[in-house]
Amino acid sequence: MTRATPLTGSTPESLLDATFPDLARDVASFPVREGEEPWTLDEIQQVAGDLLTDRDRLEQELDAADRDLSELLRNSGDGAGDDQADSGSSALEREQELTLVNNLRDLLAQTRHAIERIKAGTYATCEVTGLPIGKARLQAFPRATLSVEAKAREERR
Repeated sequence: MTRATPLTGSTPESLLDATFPDLARDVASFPVREGEEPWTLDEIQQVAGDLLTDRDRLEQELDAADRDLSELLRNSGDGAGDDQADSGSSALEREQELTLVNNLRDLLAQTRHAIERIKAGTYATCEVTGLPIGKARLQAFPRATLSVEAKAREERR
């Protein structure tokens, strides 16, 4: 897997420019909901920089969690003389580690998808309705792909 430059605190402008070469042009096309101000370049650079930072952090956390899970699985047969409580405790630990790895994978996939949407110029557009997701919603949760209405419909199903 290709590793991006680790980011600490803020994203270097050169990395933003290299990752999102058309951002200054595309920001004007990112939709907003009625009553919201249009996206500014500074706002979208902040969101994009945060996503890049999150991506790198999540990749590192996933690597570590994968190593921990592999170690747990490798050592799972070591306690042949363990009692049932020890076996149950080990199984619970493996299950928790597997859940952590799966959650990290999902969050990393969402983060990468948001980065790709910014690159493609489709960020801020609901993937179901084609309507604006909402600037405030994206600033709170930059991985959102659905408008509030589409998300509410999805949750009612």
